[in-house]
Amino acid sequence: MNYPTIKYVYPLTNYRLFLIFDNGDIKIYDFKNRLQRSPFQALADEQLFQSVHIETGGYGVVWNDDLDLSEYELWKNGVNFSSVERLVEKGVV
Repeated sequence: MNYPTIKYVYPLTNYRLFLIFDNGDIKIYDFKNRLQRSPFQALADEQLFQSVHIETGGYGVVWNDDLDLSEYELWKNGVNFSSVERLVEKGVV
């Protein structure tokens, strides 16, 4: 099965990622639980976490050569939002 690729990523407070996928899905991925597992412990450094960018082709997000996360994980386990207005209502952005 093909999963949607990432078109936009923005790091939010409290170690969350705001994501927009090529199929129009808008999701928030909470990264806090992963911070306790290697190698993601390094992302507890907020400056490093904020440096997230999209991998070439949208097949994941990357922080450096050792830290990345697939589009599948982000899409499957991110919390879905139907619109930006709903994000504002919930105080996410």
